[in-house]
Amino acid sequence: MMKVECLEFYSQSLNRIMPFKSYGYAGKPILVFPTSEGRFNEYEDSKMIDACKDLIEEGIIRFYALDSVDSESWLSKGKLPEEMARIHNLFDSYVVNEFVPFMRKHSGWKEGLMASGCSMGGYHSVNFYFRHPDIFDQVIALSGVYDARLFVGNDITIPDVYMNSPVDYIADQADPDTLEAWKRGNIMLCTGQGSWEEHSIRDLRLLKEVLHLKGIPAWIEFWGEDVNHDWPWWRIQMLYFLNRLHDQNN
Repeated sequence: MMKVECLEFYSQSLNRIMPFKSYGYAGKPILVFPTSEGRFNEYEDSKMIDACKDLIEEGIIRFYALDSVDSESWLSKGKLPEEMARIHNLFDSYVVNEFVPFMRKHSGWKEGLMASGCSMGGYHSVNFYFRHPDIFDQVIALSGVYDARLFVGNDITIPDVYMNSPVDYIADQADPDTLEAWKRGNIMLCTGQGSWEEHSIRDLRLLKEVLHLKGIPAWIEFWGEDVNHDWPWWRIQMLYFLNRLHDQNN
């Protein structure tokens, strides 16, 4: 039987209790960010855990599914962009300074982590991967958006907004150590081209061009026009990438 834990702890950064779920007993930890409407139990409820069950039970991977504060940050209504970014950066502090240390102690894993998510979770996984290459060495992002203009409008000159817009800060990055860290990792990005994928298609094309210009290798796929922005396809895509990644490592 799969090991499942529903846990929580108080976040000093966010000043609240943050619940999460853990699935598995061994293997590379994958930090999962929910979609814009989802919470920490969404990954299980949407049958993504079932789709990856064999890899989890074999001890190849384990998942940690987080809650988010998107409704107070990028998806909030009526807030100024700088306030959206401020709340997001508190979430960033929670993940990096509180959750990741817990995750390492809980799992015993000392190497790089994977970030993953679908839709809004795809945005977070890419943003955390590129902002924190000292923590994450792999990312699988499905149907994500990577341009903060979608959240705040065309003006991203506010520093805290800019630093959370991957297509912009990646394009401007010139530090050789940071670029080398990005190049060493495994970047796996995918979107369908069916219903509700318009933003994802646009942003993945932008990100693909930026990565190419910076010489950063990435595994990028655009699936067919019948592939919609929804869980049935994300389950197929996630298992597809995990299996091929596993095959490459063996």
